[in-house]
Amino acid sequence: MTTPPAPTASTADLHRVVDAVWRMESARIVGALARVTGDVGLAEELAQDALVAALEQWPETGVPAKPGAWLMAIAKHRAIDTFRRSQNLQRKTEELGRDLVDREAVEEDWAAALDEVVEDDVLRLVFISCHPVLSREARVALTLRLVGGLTTDEIARAFLVPEKTLAQRIVRAKRTLTAVRVPFEMPAGEEFTARIASVLEVLYLVFNEGYSATAGEDLIRPSLCQEAMRLGRILAGLVPGEPEVHGLVALMEIQASRLASRVGPDGQAVTLTDQDRTTWDRVLISRGLAALQRAEDAGAALGPYALQASIAACHARAASVEDTDWARIAALYEALAELTRSPVVELNRAVAVSRAYGAGAGLQLVDALAGESALQGYHLLPTVRGDLLEQLGRRDEARAEFERAATLTRNERERALLLDRAAACGPRLGA
Repeated sequence: MTTPPAPTASTADLHRVVDAVWRMESARIVGALARVTGDVGLAEELAQDALVAALEQWPETGVPAKPGAWLMAIAKHRAIDTFRRSQNLQRKTEELGRDLVDREAVEEDWAAALDEVVEDDVLRLVFISCHPVLSREARVALTLRLVGGLTTDEIARAFLVPEKTLAQRIVRAKRTLTAVRVPFEMPAGEEFTARIASVLEVLYLVFNEGYSATAGEDLIRPSLCQEAMRLGRILAGLVPGEPEVHGLVALMEIQASRLASRVGPDGQAVTLTDQDRTTWDRVLISRGLAALQRAEDAGAALGPYALQASIAACHARAASVEDTDWARIAALYEALAELTRSPVVELNRAVAVSRAYGAGAGLQLVDALAGESALQGYHLLPTVRGDLLEQLGRRDEARAEFERAATLTRNERERALLLDRAAACGPRLGA
């Protein structure tokens, strides 16, 4: 087999330009096509045709002055061609007895609809991609594909699944949306509330996978965090009156400010206690605090994301671990626990309580969570317990907890950190 020649620098540069344009414009193009065709799967195929055309033509013609408009025009032509070939249209034309002039008029109306600039197209696409009829995994994949403009390979690599598996997941998701005839429209009332919760959940899942990878050799995947923040900012601009959207943006911005400090020179994990706070990104922190202020200015009680952002803000404002207002963080976690009824939140509250009122008080809360089924197999439960036991001088018990936590995590960097902490507790008694 002949190995294809490596792309030239100019070709590689062009591909980067095409990728950048696609990331910025694909959601708008797919959204406009989906609005007119009523089929998300078909809309993405037509948009992909435009992308292929760009890769074929731009090397010869150069990048057009308005690349997004160029892609939209090509996609529009592909859509009209598809419309003309539609058996449904032919059957409808025969049934109505329309002549050629009438048919051309219908095509013109259809083309004109594609020319309309509908500001809600992208927002509708977000809500469809995150429709609750889909599984969590499908919502994440479809959102990154349709709204984020990521390739199937990029998404598969980010979540450490085979590309074939990820592709099948996306195909099934689009078929499901078509089968249940999800309308390309904005939900209203209670349905909007339910769907916005699904949208925020998807964005936070994407961000968290980047902030703390669940498996693999990398502790963090910054590209996923950046994509989640980009989509969050877009959403905040589209629905500026939703405080929880601003709360999630605030949370992601402030958390992302610590990304670089979470990993040491050799790729090892660095805990919050040991992080160099001078390396935290002050620009992201200021953006996050501004987003949190917008959430608070809405006047409503803070929701789960805004509460978590408030907790992150306490860390961001403190010059050191010792200067942190742990009592306020514990109170915020208590409010968050009342909203979510989450044992994971209770575990985090236990950490804050230990900082504010002593390791013994925190350990009592942790031990009360031992029977929670949701925490069985969760590596952070023995991690937190080990940390508190170590603070109390019960080093042999602490070592056992760190070792157990190491067997539960699927992330290689976290496992190494936990085994190091176990070793630091000293040899076993009687060994």
